[in-house]
Amino acid sequence: MARHMTPDTTTSAAPYLRRLLDLLGADAPAEEIGAVAAQARVEGVGEPDLAEVESATRTALRMGSVLRQHRRREAELAALFDTAGDLAGLRDLGAVLQSIVRRARTLLGTDTAYLTLPDAAADDTYMRVTDGSVSALFQGLRLGLGDGLGGLVAQNAKPYVTPDYRTDKRFRHTRTIDAGVLDEGLVAILGVPLLLGSGSGGGGEVIGVLFAADRTPRTFSPDEVALLCSLAAHAAIAIDTAEALTHTRAALAELAAANKVIQEHAAAVQRAEEAHDRLTDLVLRGGDVPEVAAAVAGLLDGAITIHDPEGRALAAVGPGSAAFTGGGTVAEVVADARAAGRTVFHDGRWTCAVLAGQELLGSLVLYGRPDLDDADRRLFERAGVVTALLLLQRRSVAEAENRIRGELITDLLNAPDRDPIGLAERGRRLGFDLDSPHLLLVAGADAASRQRLAAAAMRYRSAGDSISAEHAGAVVVLLTDDGTAPGEAARAAAAHLTRLTGAPVTVAAAGPAAGPQALAAAHAEAARCLRALRVLGRVGGACAADLGFLGVLLGDEKDAEGFITSVLGPLLRYDDRRGTALVRTLEAYFGCGGSLTRAKDELHVHVNTVVQRLDRIQTLLGRDWNSPERALELQIALRLHRLAGS
Repeated sequence: MARHMTPDTTTSAAPYLRRLLDLLGADAPAEEIGAVAAQARVEGVGEPDLAEVESATRTALRMGSVLRQHRRREAELAALFDTAGDLAGLRDLGAVLQSIVRRARTLLGTDTAYLTLPDAAADDTYMRVTDGSVSALFQGLRLGLGDGLGGLVAQNAKPYVTPDYRTDKRFRHTRTIDAGVLDEGLVAILGVPLLLGSGSGGGGEVIGVLFAADRTPRTFSPDEVALLCSLAAHAAIAIDTAEALTHTRAALAELAAANKVIQEHAAAVQRAEEAHDRLTDLVLRGGDVPEVAAAVAGLLDGAITIHDPEGRALAAVGPGSAAFTGGGTVAEVVADARAAGRTVFHDGRWTCAVLAGQELLGSLVLYGRPDLDDADRRLFERAGVVTALLLLQRRSVAEAENRIRGELITDLLNAPDRDPIGLAERGRRLGFDLDSPHLLLVAGADAASRQRLAAAAMRYRSAGDSISAEHAGAVVVLLTDDGTAPGEAARAAAAHLTRLTGAPVTVAAAGPAAGPQALAAAHAEAARCLRALRVLGRVGGACAADLGFLGVLLGDEKDAEGFITSVLGPLLRYDDRRGTALVRTLEAYFGCGGSLTRAKDELHVHVNTVVQRLDRIQTLLGRDWNSPERALELQIALRLHRLAGS
């Protein structure tokens, strides 16, 4: 209450000014501060002093408002800092969200605050956290997508305020939601979206809605909307972080399970083969295939060669081992060993199939030991198991590396313009320079062989100079350009992949090309070429230039001059050297529908001259020059030649 002062016409302004300072220091309400000027007027303060008191009162009122605003801002910042601290030490998502909702209610001074999240399985949203709620019906609400104020906020990804929920027609009311709101007694509601991935330009994915609500009509200020948006951003971060932690824990659990399997397998091998310490030590040390060959050769006192599934030697140790590296005989003996399920002896050598289940990974061949007792045979077969483990490990590493490189190819072909610098940098981290010239191959096979084709493509490539991946129903291979023509590279790849796959493989090539955009364009050309090869029923390998006029249509560079030269080159060179008119004669012959009589009239020569010229054309072009396919190419080349000349 204001202190009573006795009226005195001589009273100065000083006591009232001190009173204003005291009230400001005590954080008195605006009513008490405003009463000082009224009191001075009642107590008869002179006009000059009264004007000074009234001016000071207005200033004090403004200062009080500013101080209260600053204190509110400090409280808001403290709440945001506390929330950030909660996020930094995130342990329990529910506790963090509860803290955010409680702070929202406290800072905005509302009767209640709550947060809803979507339930993908149920295709609706539910109450995740509430604070200040007294209605069990409200706390258990489930909202259909797009329903209520929350649906409006989620659809438009921006805050909405309703001073009276029940009469607001901007959003879709439902009986369930209205019953819950009525039971809670809510009137004024502010809802803001929880956004993930929103930048300075807005947007982002809505993953929930944060609300603050009063049970009486109320208008929310822009500062209060901004504060609730800040708390919603913290809640979105908490949810995203929790999901990331969940995924990380699941991945760690999977890795732990995989590691446990590997450890158990290693322990089983060690227990089962305690007598063979050297081989066990190789496994534990992660030895390579040559080390296994050397260890087995030493243990069995013989020469060892380890082969891959195609019979190629991977490692050879001991005298005489290199003399038996031919694939044909090895493959036949390995087939016998695989069928028998044990080591077989043939032509002075022991052969053991290296298997992973029913899959053939390779073979071990032992020379110089015409007889093996049971112990040595078991040791030899155990060496096959060790070799299988090492080959599987090496293949797993190669497959993991190829998956990473395959992701690079997928991104390169799907969106080469999105981030070409980033794509090039990813390639360099994988030891693959996308900015250097490469040939691009697209390989296709029937649906039953597609999976084998992908595996064969991975074995076909040489580590570090190419990568492969499945894309759009085909297998894409990038080869470092070594000067090989695209058509030759395609034919070599088709032959090799057909052998590895065990089924016909068709390969189309394009390039060389450098840079993400150029490589994507080369892929498009190779894919078109592959489709053309399939339509034509051709197997093997080719590039657009090998398809004649189809290559001109399918190729990106539309090399008409090169097509003309490839088709009419022998005739053009002959005419240039000898001054003849073979090209003109051929054009007249086709133009007259193959009629010699009409052609000689067109050329103004004797019919025998036409016949002689056509004989010369056959000599230069080959006996099939007048077959339907060659004739079509020749006529197209003649038309293009005439257009180029004109």
